[in-house]
Amino acid sequence: MAQVEKKAGLLRKSSASKKPLKEKVVLMYDEIFAKDDPAKNNPRFWEELFLMRVNLEYLEGKLESLDGDDLMKIKDNVNSLFHHCIQALGEEHQIKVVNALQTLCALLWGVHQKNKSTSGFDIINMLMGFDKAELRMKDLMESLDTLLCGEGSESLKSLCLKLLLCLVTVTDNISQNSILEYVMINSIFEAILQILSTDPSRRQHGYDAVVLLALLVNYRKYESVNPYIVKLSIIDDETTLNGMGLVLSQALSEYNRQYRDKEEENQGGFFSAITNMVGSMFISDADEKISVQTNEAVLLALYEAVHLNRNFITVLAQSHPEIGMMSTPTTPVPTTPTTPSSMDVMNSAELPLDPNLQTSNLLITFLKYSSIVMQDTKDEHRLNSAKLCLIILSCIAEDQYANSFLHDDNMNFRVNLHRMPMRHRKKAADKNIPSRPLACAVLDLMVEFIVTHMMKEFPMDLYMRCVQVVHKLICYQKKCRVRLHYTWRELWSALINLLKFLMSNETTLLSKYNIFQLALQVVNLFNMFITYGDTFLPTPNSYDELYYEIVRMHQVFDNLYCMVLRLSTNTGQWKEAASKVTHALVNVRAIINHFNPKIESYAAVNHISQLSEDQVLEVVRSNYDTLTLKLQDGLDQYERYSEQPKEAAFFKELVRSISLNVRKNVSLNTLSQDFLLKEFSSIS
Repeated sequence: MAQVEKKAGLLRKSSASKKPLKEKVVLMYDEIFAKDDPAKNNPRFWEELFLMRVNLEYLEGKLESLDGDDLMKIKDNVNSLFHHCIQALGEEHQIKVVNALQTLCALLWGVHQKNKSTSGFDIINMLMGFDKAELRMKDLMESLDTLLCGEGSESLKSLCLKLLLCLVTVTDNISQNSILEYVMINSIFEAILQILSTDPSRRQHGYDAVVLLALLVNYRKYESVNPYIVKLSIIDDETTLNGMGLVLSQALSEYNRQYRDKEEENQGGFFSAITNMVGSMFISDADEKISVQTNEAVLLALYEAVHLNRNFITVLAQSHPEIGMMSTPTTPVPTTPTTPSSMDVMNSAELPLDPNLQTSNLLITFLKYSSIVMQDTKDEHRLNSAKLCLIILSCIAEDQYANSFLHDDNMNFRVNLHRMPMRHRKKAADKNIPSRPLACAVLDLMVEFIVTHMMKEFPMDLYMRCVQVVHKLICYQKKCRVRLHYTWRELWSALINLLKFLMSNETTLLSKYNIFQLALQVVNLFNMFITYGDTFLPTPNSYDELYYEIVRMHQVFDNLYCMVLRLSTNTGQWKEAASKVTHALVNVRAIINHFNPKIESYAAVNHISQLSEDQVLEVVRSNYDTLTLKLQDGLDQYERYSEQPKEAAFFKELVRSISLNVRKNVSLNTLSQDFLLKEFSSIS
């Protein structure tokens, strides 16, 4: 007995003096980071490694601790680790596959980090060796394709997509990521399409799939033929396109829902109402804005689909019950780090259309999203989002098929756009919104933007795009003689106020922008209405109201003419730009100079000091015959949207920003090991 106690005591003493034992996987990592071949003394080394739970923290830390030269000394072992990871992806034991995928993520990230500080350091050589790179990447991409298209675990598919997102975003500028050349050669495009076209996969992986596709499409898109661009542009499978639309619509709806929840939270409760009432006396408009993080990745995916694939335009109008007005299932759906925490509640198989429900579509969801992000453009992300929204709208507005459903009288929707809180107007009640063709909602959005962004930090580029969208819609209406029942006076009033703002801030704005370019676009919109309004305005009365607005606000046009005349007669930098506006004003001035004396004469003869609107309209109607106008050419012409070269710099920076954000969300620490290992705890 005493002998046993003595032995136990000795054991306790010796164990207390030792360092904490390292777990076996850590010891195995240490062997890989030594110079010798780890399989030399243990032929089963690699087989055993992938049975061990990955210690991401240690592996990542070990890679970070080495400089480029140290890493090069163990290149053979790193090559071997990469090779055996790929081999493990074909294993039947899913626990090995999980561990291999996570190890690959850590390797890619760690080795790329070294590249930032070491010149002449080649990532491909470090990971695979030049001579084996093509074969290794072919095997890797084929294995990932098999896993994504197979009938295996959804968690494994999720991890495959995480690895691919990690692979694509390891460099800030994805076009400098040389490994992506192999992703171009060994395409996973079909695997992405399969995810989008099948319901369970789409619901769990659709978001990651569309983000991955959007990023791959932007790899060296201006420098070489990108197969993902070519393939995306020719998809005509309805199920796949609708699946992509559902994923995008869900992600945008989730953003809209979060914004609406925050809005209700800010307005809720009696105390809050009192606080808001008192606070509004002192707080500026800027402080009332509600902030929800924007999602440029989803917008980029929507843009690429709309811009590259004409067949996708049909998806924009695909009706489904409005999200947010429906009961969501009680069963929780597992989410992944890059996936928004919401369900694909638009799955048509699960949701029969209810006649009592308001129907929606991707375009409506997008317009609502745009109305939120376009409210506040002071933040760089929101400015980029607003710009991308307008670019997407510009692509839609010049598409013949899109215009046909935008202006279809049989496709009416009640679109509740978000409006910026402003002192001089009341918040519109949702119930008062009429059901109208979607072109009305697009015009409402453009009018809302024009009215709410006349400020010191003037977003000139956004205004130009906004007016261009309006112009493209009107060109379609003129061409197809579509009489849209819209309150055009709101647009005319907004445009006149914009001209007034440009003149009031002439000095400040001219130091930064060519405001005559915008002024010319606005004046030419009026010229479109004057010259062709009888072919697309809803009633003869609408045409009379146009003249009434021009005459009523004649002072603005007179002041604009004086300003452009002054600058066009001087020999300054604005001479040519100002003279174009001078010529464009010829018909507007003819209307003012023709009707003003007639109105004054009518008032004098009838002894009326101030005429009513009806009396002015009566004068207008009875004096059309003697009005002479000049026919202006090219009013219904516009330059079609082209990404290259004008927008190339914008998209390059946008993709960089998205890549950084995706990388942050797919970092190694978020790969939810516990959840994965619980699922694969039994090795079969």
